[in-house]
Amino acid sequence: MSIPLQNEIHYPESDGRPMGETELHAQVLEDLRFALARRYAGVPDIYVWGNLFFYYREGDPKACVCPDVFLVKGVGKRTDNRRRTYKLWEEGGLAPSLVIELTSESTRDEDVEKKKLYERLGVEEYLLFDPLGEYLRPRLQGFRLEDGRYQPLIQRVDGSLESRTTGLILKPEGRQLRLVDRETGEPLLTAAEADEARLAAEEKLRALEEEVKRLRERR
Repeated sequence: MSIPLQNEIHYPESDGRPMGETELHAQVLEDLRFALARRYAGVPDIYVWGNLFFYYREGDPKACVCPDVFLVKGVGKRTDNRRRTYKLWEEGGLAPSLVIELTSESTRDEDVEKKKLYERLGVEEYLLFDPLGEYLRPRLQGFRLEDGRYQPLIQRVDGSLESRTTGLILKPEGRQLRLVDRETGEPLLTAAEADEARLAAEEKLRALEEEVKRLRERR
């Protein structure tokens, strides 16, 4: 008969409370996560997710943060056994390389504390975006780790920021945050845009097949 471990520590997968976010915040978050995950779908050692409990100190369930969107280099995607939480000590001590937080007036104090934590954990780049423009001026701000301390990212004339970690340009576009490939200038598609592009491609293929069929019939 096995004896249960007396000191087994439970790391919750949620705090039991419903997510308190606007419809806009939820849409921006979904678009960012989809675009990043699609960009790195073929890269086995880059993991992209969001709203996942991230435990950064073994033995302490209170040492937890929940980034809106994050990207980690050097860890696998685990498609056969998806992560239910992210435990730093089980992932080779690899903290996220990029964190994007969607902010609002109600989270401004929390954002200050998160910045200190991410700096201490060694998160290479930390970006904040205020979709509603409630308090952050400018609405998009970012920091890059240099010699262990965060330094502000230099903002471009159009309000965009460059992420060296991903090779992307992040640009406010209305109330959305657009991701653009720095090398090609091509925007990363959202889920809705990817569906539209797929349907357009299918329609174009059908039209081509019909044209080929007509040409064959004429012969």
